[in-house]
Amino acid sequence: MTYIPYLSSAGELKTKPTQHSVKELLNAGIQPDIIMCRSEQPIDKDSISKISLFCNVKKESVIPALNAKSIYEVPSLYSKYGLDEALLKQLGYKPKNHKLNLKPWIDLQKKIKKRKHKVKIAVVGKYTNLKDSYKSLNEALVHGGIENSADVDIQWINSEKESNISLMKKLKGCDGILIPGGFGIRGINGKINAIKYARENNIPFFGICLGMQLAVIEIAQNILKIKNAHSSEFKKTTNSVIGLMTEWLNKNKIERRDKNSNKGGTMRLGAYKAILKKNSKIFSIYKSKVISERHRHRYEVNQKFLSKFENKGYYFSGMSPDGLLPEVLESKKHKWFIGVQFHPELKSRPLNPHPLFVSFIKAAIND
Repeated sequence: MTYIPYLSSAGELKTKPTQHSVKELLNAGIQPDIIMCRSEQPIDKDSISKISLFCNVKKESVIPALNAKSIYEVPSLYSKYGLDEALLKQLGYKPKNHKLNLKPWIDLQKKIKKRKHKVKIAVVGKYTNLKDSYKSLNEALVHGGIENSADVDIQWINSEKESNISLMKKLKGCDGILIPGGFGIRGINGKINAIKYARENNIPFFGICLGMQLAVIEIAQNILKIKNAHSSEFKKTTNSVIGLMTEWLNKNKIERRDKNSNKGGTMRLGAYKAILKKNSKIFSIYKSKVISERHRHRYEVNQKFLSKFENKGYYFSGMSPDGLLPEVLESKKHKWFIGVQFHPELKSRPLNPHPLFVSFIKAAIND
């Protein structure tokens, strides 16, 4: 991969940097088979011939890698300049024997260009570079938007740095509010206030992992009026609505790999199944009774409080197969209020968007 600079004053591309970088590779004993040429301007045939000649690479193996308006245009652009054929030949295959089907990607590009809605989604996180920290979440929201013919405008809000007044100002006018996963106490109060704002104003709310746990805390504090309701991850309390499994499950049911720590061996990491209740919103979204999603957490919703939530219209519509661990929280009163203990964003793909994000964006559009 090399960069071909364009000198606007001279109106030409410069191939010398590429020649020099390939020379350095050759000095190290490496001969490139394919050269990808990053450029902001179209690369003419003369430049490609020059790179081929001086770098000892076939012309068809010098591939322009031009800037694209969308990352989803890249497969079509690379195919246009012959990267697929160059790779197949290099690996000993005959391109004629391998039919390429880029129609799904081309159709996706058409969907992107024809988007007719615009929605503003507030993602309330706490990490320094929010856009990079929640990259998979960002893409999953975009996928859900494309499926709904919507351009998703993500408002990144740092819950740790915002005062409650400035937070409310930023949330005002948003079509949906999402609280992502995370660890630690930083920015927790801002996230809880954002959840309360979504609940009280009937704004579509989506809580993921920690986001679901904080929704449980917010409801426990403000609706159920449970004194000192909180998570044992953040403070010591007699009413930990969120806690380690070892705090409220039979210890014999938990594999303790580290006997000196309550945290040892308690993390649920990887894919786990969940059973969804029929006639629930989550069931109508997945259209399946059994789902499998990826987890990365060690704190759980305390099972002894479940009936109190259900009495107030907030119920756990998804449970672990053994019925011990709540997986999904939703509201019967709210237009779209769902919290999940897992990370659905990790399974979303541009050609196969995750149904939860599709449903969330749809609710935000109709809002």
